[in-house]
Amino acid sequence: MKRIIRSTIVNKHSRTLTEPVERTGAQAMLYGLGLSKDDMKKPQIGVGTMWFEGNPCNAKLDILSALTKTSLSASGLLPFRFNTVGVSDGMSMGTSGMQYSLPSRDIIADSIETIVCAQHYDGLVCIPGCDKNLPGSAMALLRINRPGCIVYGGSMQPQRHNGQTLDIVSAFESYGKFIGGEIDVHQKDAIVQNACDSAKCGSCSGLYTANTMAIILEVLGLMVPNGSSNMSLSDEKLGETNVIGDIMHRLLRDDIKPRDIVTKESFMNAAKILSVVGGSTNAVIHLIAMARNADIPFTLDDVAETANTPVLLNMKPHGQYCMSDMYENGGTSALVRYAIEEGLINGDTETITGNTLWENVKNAPSSVDRTLLYSRQLPFKETSHINVLYGNMAPNGCLSKMYSEDTHHSGTVIVFDAEEDFLAALKEGNITQDHFIVLRYQGESAGCPEMLTPTSALIGYFGHDDVPPFATDGRFSGGSTGVLIAHLPDAYKAGSPTARLRDGDHMEVSLTSGTIEVTTEDDFEARTSATGPKKSLPEYTFLHRFCKHVGDIQTGFTIQ
Repeated sequence: MKRIIRSTIVNKHSRTLTEPVERTGAQAMLYGLGLSKDDMKKPQIGVGTMWFEGNPCNAKLDILSALTKTSLSASGLLPFRFNTVGVSDGMSMGTSGMQYSLPSRDIIADSIETIVCAQHYDGLVCIPGCDKNLPGSAMALLRINRPGCIVYGGSMQPQRHNGQTLDIVSAFESYGKFIGGEIDVHQKDAIVQNACDSAKCGSCSGLYTANTMAIILEVLGLMVPNGSSNMSLSDEKLGETNVIGDIMHRLLRDDIKPRDIVTKESFMNAAKILSVVGGSTNAVIHLIAMARNADIPFTLDDVAETANTPVLLNMKPHGQYCMSDMYENGGTSALVRYAIEEGLINGDTETITGNTLWENVKNAPSSVDRTLLYSRQLPFKETSHINVLYGNMAPNGCLSKMYSEDTHHSGTVIVFDAEEDFLAALKEGNITQDHFIVLRYQGESAGCPEMLTPTSALIGYFGHDDVPPFATDGRFSGGSTGVLIAHLPDAYKAGSPTARLRDGDHMEVSLTSGTIEVTTEDDFEARTSATGPKKSLPEYTFLHRFCKHVGDIQTGFTIQ
């Protein structure tokens, strides 16, 4: 691809406030911040962080924003820091707070758009930490389309305790092990108390949604090389901020905007790298949402085209290692170099560095531990762990997440309308390996919460090899693993097949044909839908408005 280089006015947005004689009020307020007359000529850069103290993923982002501000100032730019919201997926999981997780993505994008456009900033640096922070930041960058980039907060180190390697999913799975009798209450408490790094914090250490999206944003060209794998508060992570000033200066000088960098080919790269790393199903809906904000045609059909891309990375939740292991083995650059060399992704796409993706990684280590990054010839999994399925249970499509090579899964349906009911049945021993579990009334009308609590409980109770299939109209955490089906049609919506399911139905999934079907002894289409739990969302709340206007999987669950 030929690089786009232009010469332009570098303060073309902020000059709306700083130059016209009639903007005396705005100019007075800028002088009130301590600016000089020379400062008024500098490009103004918004530095948007999702910092808040209540979540390890976000708690250290203020440090990165301060260093980024210093770097921008040293390059002759005028940075202004601001903050927006975040939701701790790990802390809200299994509670009503999880209903705010997916909506927070759009709040983040909307609030960044609001301040950057209202304040007439010339460029934007986003500093996200937790899961929805990353796509929210990317949606804003692509929507506003002013020169910008992303500095990821980085993940935390996994913890060692009693000979075990622990992370947040270890804590979730400890509940299933506890109720299954594998560990006692003291062992469970020890896991919970030692699962997270309290010194440097950071996002969850496995290949869950935050790290999945960070790798994707790096491949999309919106982050510096190894920006996704540098650990929280590591020397390399702190060092990333040193180059942001120069990067932003060049982007402004040449008027290189996010949509000049990110293309349809970039999105196809992202979908393929999602398979290569074995990442979160959330990445699919986020990619669709991001593409919509960039006016790039990218759909479920494009994701389906990547089904033959192998899984190569042996990382939690499906594998053994954490992001710290990739960090110590050449980082994401080594992974991307191998993927390009093997023809899995296109290295000719552009990035914020001014180099192509290949130019960014060509000097990365070529020799990587093959127990961490499997070879193309002997992959972790021959084809993608994510498949798009259609059928009488998913007319508009749904997603499967499976790491085994098995292409057929079936079972007797057992239906639950609430997480609490499922967990009680599991504790009482009422769920068997012959069941096909369905947890419904979790779709977009309920905020589309994640199902890490039930999936982790299943793994802890049955083990990885004997876990029964689990389907939902909600979402799965990146930490979820098993035989999983996400985004069945919202059971709250009229005509939803999910609401017509009953205990004893037969559910069958074929990855070969890409189908999910339910068979019954009666006329499934003629059934009366079940009456689900009532939604108690006052009309004046944001969550009510989101649930009323959000689209389905085909739109990436964006507000319509």
